Amino acid sequence: MITDVTGVLLAGGKSNRMGQDKRFLPIGDSTLLEHGLSTMCALLQHVCIVIAQDSPFLSANVPVFRDVVSNCGSLGGLYTGLREASTPHVFVAACDMPFLNVNLIRYMIGLKERTDIIVASWNNRLQPTHAVYSKRCTPILEDMIRRREVKIQNAFQDPSLTVRFVTEGEVRQIDPEGRSFLNINNPADLEAARLLYDDSIGS
Repeated sequence: MITDVTGVLLAGGKSNRMGQDKRFLPIGDSTLLEHGLSTMCALLQHVCIVIAQDSPFLSANVPVFRDVVSNCGSLGGLYTGLREASTPHVFVAACDMPFLNVNLIRYMIGLKERTDIIVASWNNRLQPTHAVYSKRCTPILEDMIRRREVKIQNAFQDPSLTVRFVTEGEVRQIDPEGRSFLNINNPADLEAARLLYDDSIGS
């Protein structure tokens, strides 16, 4: 069990493209939220959920925090998680990613010494909502929020922060199909994820 990194599950999305609150949609016997939460809790001693200020309260066996600042998307959730965490680093993931991989998370956390951000790349795209961040990121994010600059990736350019980019080749050694980064935005995504889940259970 990892004790010096807090898992932060971002669960404040508006689910506009889904048409309903996707956090509670089932894949197999668990909801999207439960999938992410169970993976984090299997690896990390400290886990919390961050919801939007206007989200209905979630009943969970981990702390639930509302965004400190509203309408800042994932960056606001990350900022809240960093502020609330008692550990020097957090691992953040979105709650609509049902195939989080414990081994990939462990690998990324293992790179955190003297590093402020560990972020993976998949299909030539960085994955800022599947990444490790240090507390040193907090004032940088606070300044971005003040300027309403809400794209998390912009923090990677800050010269005061050290960033470790995990290549697609590294990811493939652990998660060959990159399922960790599959997220559910619409009904078609949900159906595809359910088929993948059923295939993995049946194999």
